[in-house]
Amino acid sequence: MIMKIIIGYPSLKSAKGIPLLSQNRQFQYFSNPSYLYPIIPASAATLLKSRGYQVVFKDAIVEKLSEDDFFGFLEEEKPTLFAFETKTPVVKEHWQWINQAKKKFPHLKIVIMGDHVTALPEETMKNCLVDFVLTGGDYDFMLLDLVRFLEGKGELPSGFWHRQQGKIENTGQFQLSHNLDELPFIDRQLTKNHLYNIEYNIKRRPFTYIMAGRDCSWHRCAFCAWTILFPQFRTRSHQNVLDEIGLLIEQYKIREVFDDTGTFPPGQWLEEFCQGMIERGYHKKITFSCNMRVDFINETRAKLMKKAGFRLLKVGLESANQKTLDRLNKGFKVEQIRQACQIAQRAGLEIHLTMIVGYPWETKQEAMNTFNLAKELMLSGEADILQSTIMVPYPGTGLYRDALKKDWFRFSPDEYQRYDMSEPVLKTPDIEPKEVVEICNKIYKIFISPRYIWTHLFKIKNWSDVRYHLRGLKAVLGHLKDFS
Repeated sequence: MIMKIIIGYPSLKSAKGIPLLSQNRQFQYFSNPSYLYPIIPASAATLLKSRGYQVVFKDAIVEKLSEDDFFGFLEEEKPTLFAFETKTPVVKEHWQWINQAKKKFPHLKIVIMGDHVTALPEETMKNCLVDFVLTGGDYDFMLLDLVRFLEGKGELPSGFWHRQQGKIENTGQFQLSHNLDELPFIDRQLTKNHLYNIEYNIKRRPFTYIMAGRDCSWHRCAFCAWTILFPQFRTRSHQNVLDEIGLLIEQYKIREVFDDTGTFPPGQWLEEFCQGMIERGYHKKITFSCNMRVDFINETRAKLMKKAGFRLLKVGLESANQKTLDRLNKGFKVEQIRQACQIAQRAGLEIHLTMIVGYPWETKQEAMNTFNLAKELMLSGEADILQSTIMVPYPGTGLYRDALKKDWFRFSPDEYQRYDMSEPVLKTPDIEPKEVVEICNKIYKIFISPRYIWTHLFKIKNWSDVRYHLRGLKAVLGHLKDFS
């Protein structure tokens, strides 16, 4: 009998809003969510299907299923295994859900994944009846190994926590030695790509996400939870990524792609990728966007990326204070932020800024320095979009370890439900908690300032741009509600 496997997300309901877990670098409840495509879980589903297993991809959050609906779905499907991601603010809810599921379906094997359980695997094993904790970020390769183990066809590889004769055991530290080029290209129909095709900062549709690498060539930022999943950087070959883009164009009629690698591979890899986009003619068929470090952006590279069909670069401003950038191990100077924006603008590329407030060492004036820099860049037209979040020290990060050591937490560190970005987690020197939220809100209000609107009216070239800005306005109003 062929094993049936479900990969996805169980139902989570909250008065705070809709919980976004897919592609979960950060977590927040949203009133007007942009559902992000969960690339690695989707890759896991595709890999298992390609090996002959029955696979169902079921994201109860994006499909808006109730808990009863989802349990009814499990009753109907009768899977052997269910694997899903969690995140710090909802891990306790997931413990409760697992206990309920195991009571209803005692023979169902449940696997939980993500940065929180990678950092604290034993905690989850002790607090719920989960069968396996998968540590590390290569869910695809590791779930295949697990399924083969359950079939009696191999050993349980390193990186798993499990139970043996009533005792909690583990197979040691996870290894990231897999060849990413060996993965099949993601089956976008199996994994319901169309449900995630509503990102506000996308201009052309159909749209999708890919990942050229796991996860970031810098991988030293003190706050980044994905360094827990991917402590070393690996990439697919540029030819492999180009082949996938060709498939997306031909089979799925995709017109815009965002690569969600933590930082898009720089150097020779980037140059060869851009040349390939041009030589294959893909630059005329799709637009391409990605995450990029400000110190990786130079005149030559920006011009080549524009020629190759790139539209937008998402860059981490994080803070306008050098001491903060240094404490975060960002590895660049404040002045390089503006330089990168100007270079991108001259090349015809758009810039999406991300920034954080609520650092435990920043004063109110220093937090306002970040607001002021973001405002200058947005009102001058040197940046196009921004995103502001409250600092959350996820377990396993350097910032979390410092917060424990230096008594920075405003409340008990295990009150995980309060890590949901609705309030500061860390103490701030002279900023009241509500003021941190207000500053986050103030940053989003840059979008609705008359000067920003006037500056960006001149960038509207067609009706697609009009729809793009209207979606952006809707998202901004949602963010203002989320931080109100």
